Amino acid sequence: MSFDSILIANRGEIACRIIRTARAIGLRTIAVYSDADEGAPHVVQADDAVRIGPPPAGESYLRGDAMIAAAVDMQAGAIHPGYGFLSENDRFAEAVADAGLVFIGPPSKAISLMGNKAAAKRLMLEAGVPCVPGYHGKDQSDEAFIEAATNIGFPVMVKAADGGGGKGMRQVENEHGLAAALAIARSEAESAFGSNELILEKAIDGARHVEIQVFADIFGNTIHLGERDCSIQRRHQKVIEEAPCPVVSPGLRQAMGEAAVSAAKAVDYRGAGTVEFLLDSAGAFFFLEMNTRLQVEHPVTEMVTGLDLVALQIAISRGEKLPLTQNNVALGGHAIEARLYAEDPARDFMPDAGTVDLWRPAGGEGVRVDAGIDTGFEIPPHYDPLLAKIIAWGDSRETARLRLIQAIEDSVLLGPATNASFLIDILKKEAFANGTATTRFIADTYPEGISAADPGTDDVALAAALFLARRRDQAFAQAGYVSRSQLGWSSAPLPMIPLKLIQEEQVFDISARCRGTDWTLTIGAASSSVDSLSHTSNQVRARINGRRVEAFAFVTRTRISLAIAGKKFTFSVLDAATSEERGDSGRVVAPMPGLVIDVLVKAGETVAKGDVLAVLEAMKMQHRVVAKASGTLNTIKISPGDRLGSGDLMFMITEAGA
Repeated sequence: MSFDSILIANRGEIACRIIRTARAIGLRTIAVYSDADEGAPHVVQADDAVRIGPPPAGESYLRGDAMIAAAVDMQAGAIHPGYGFLSENDRFAEAVADAGLVFIGPPSKAISLMGNKAAAKRLMLEAGVPCVPGYHGKDQSDEAFIEAATNIGFPVMVKAADGGGGKGMRQVENEHGLAAALAIARSEAESAFGSNELILEKAIDGARHVEIQVFADIFGNTIHLGERDCSIQRRHQKVIEEAPCPVVSPGLRQAMGEAAVSAAKAVDYRGAGTVEFLLDSAGAFFFLEMNTRLQVEHPVTEMVTGLDLVALQIAISRGEKLPLTQNNVALGGHAIEARLYAEDPARDFMPDAGTVDLWRPAGGEGVRVDAGIDTGFEIPPHYDPLLAKIIAWGDSRETARLRLIQAIEDSVLLGPATNASFLIDILKKEAFANGTATTRFIADTYPEGISAADPGTDDVALAAALFLARRRDQAFAQAGYVSRSQLGWSSAPLPMIPLKLIQEEQVFDISARCRGTDWTLTIGAASSSVDSLSHTSNQVRARINGRRVEAFAFVTRTRISLAIAGKKFTFSVLDAATSEERGDSGRVVAPMPGLVIDVLVKAGETVAKGDVLAVLEAMKMQHRVVAKASGTLNTIKISPGDRLGSGDLMFMITEAGA
C-alpha cells in the first residue's frame, strides 16, 4: 500500500486543503479540473493537473472512469476523493482498488452500507443504536410515503437516501405539502447523487445536530476524536460548526463516542468517518447517518486536538497503525468555523457566480482560512457555492467567537455576493453567544428572512468619491503637462459634479466638489466630507466627516465594490439606459447562470406577482423564478434544458393597467 503520489478527485477548497498536507509529507500531488476550473487555485497549487471534461459535474467531477484514467496516466499511487462528488460512491472506491490504486477512504462495502440512509438505519437498529423514527422502505410510491408520514406524525423530513449537504431534503409540515416535496427532493437527489431514492424521518423540533469524528485502522483499532456541534443550518445545510459542543458533558461525550465507535465497527470501517446524531433537550441522542468521508467542518476538530486529519487518512491508507489510542485523545480550547458561500441571504440565499475582484483572507492569532479561490478567479455556476472556511480557535468559546467575528470582518471578498454579513450577525446573536442555539436557530431568529444592510451616507459618500477620483485621475493621465498640485484648483468657485449611483433598489442623487484629495458631497439632503482619500492596491484610507476609515474597493467604469468591516456594497453608475430599464418590472431575467428544469406557465396566461414561472437549477440546488409584477405573460424566451447566463431574459409580462 505504499505510494508517493496522489490524485485529488475534487476541486475548490478541499482540493487545496488536501494538497497542502500531501505536499507537506512529501507526496507528489495531481489535480483534476473541468473546463470551468482551468487555472483555478487547486490546479495551480498541485504539481500536475489533468483536464477531465466540460463544466457540468456529471461530465467531469462525477466521472469515476475519467478520474481513474487520469490517475493511471499520471502514475499516481492513490486517489483522495475529498468530500462530495465521488467521495461516498462505493462503486468508485471499488473501481479504484480494481485499477491497482489506493482509495484514501473506507472500504467500498462500508460506503455501501452507510452511504444509503435507508440501509444504514436498518443496520443501526439491528445493532441497537437509537434512531429517529422514520420510513426506510423500498416502496418509493407517493402513497407509501403518505401512509408512513401519517403514522409517524407531522412534521417529517424528506431526505435523499444516497445524499447529503441539504440536497434532496425538505421539511414537510402537513400532508398537503408532501407530494410536492417528494417531487422536488427526487429531482434534486437524482441530479446531485444519481439516485432518487428517498426516506422519511420524524422532524425533531429544537434538537441539536451533533456529530462524532471517528478513525479506524486495518488492525481493528477504532477511536473517536470528540464531537462537533453543527446546529446552525439553513436549508438543512451547515453554516457554522464548532468543537466541542457547548452542552455536551464528559459523560455524554463518552456515551455518544462509544455509540459512534460501535457504528463504525458494525461495518468494519477504516479511515475517517463521521457519525451524526440529533441531540434533544433531555440529552437523548438519535442516529441520523454516517458520512464515510472527511467532513467540510473537520478543521475545528484539528484545532482542538492538534491532529492533521488528512495526514491520518493517508497514514491509514498506507496500512499504518493509528498513532494514538482513545486515552491519548485530548481536547484543548474551542474552535468555531464559518462557511463563506457565494450566495445572497437577502434573496433567499440565492447562489451567485462571477469574477472574484479581490480576495484577501484574514490572518492573526488562532485564525485559519481554508479557501479555494483567489483574486481573478471566475466562480463557476455549476458547483456548490462554498468558497472558503474561516476558522478561529481560542482557549475559551468566547475568545474563539470574538476572533471569528474579527476574522470574517477582515476577510475581504469583492465580486459575487457572499454571506459574510449574515455570518457575523449570527455570531453576535445572544442565542449563539450563550450556546443555546438549536437547529431551529435560523428559522426562529430570522422568521421574515434576511434583510440586506442598507449603505449609510458615509458609505455612499466614499463610493462616490472613489468613482469620481478614478475618473479624474484617468482624465489627468491623458492630459498634457499639468501639475498634480493644480488638481481641484480654480480662481472661481468650483462647479458641483453630478452623479447618480444605485445600490440594489436605491438611487442616490449626488453632487460633489473636489480640492486635491478632499471631497465635499451632497447626498439628497445630507452632506459629507471625504478627506485625505487614498486608494492603492484596492486598499482605501480616508477621513469621513472627521472619522478615520479603512476599507477595500474595486472600481471600474460602471461599478464600485466596497468592503467595510464585514459589510459589502456594490454601487452601479446610473445612466439613461439603465434608468429606463429599471422601471420595467415586467422583465423577468435569470437571477444567476443555470439550467432551466421546468417552465410552469404558457404564453397568454394571467399571472400574479410572486407566482412561480420556472424552476432553474444552479449550484446543485433548484430555485424558483417568480413574477415581479401582475399582468399578462406575453413572451416566453426559454424552454426546459436551456442553459442561461445571469441576466438573460426569461419572460415578459405586460403589467395590469399598463
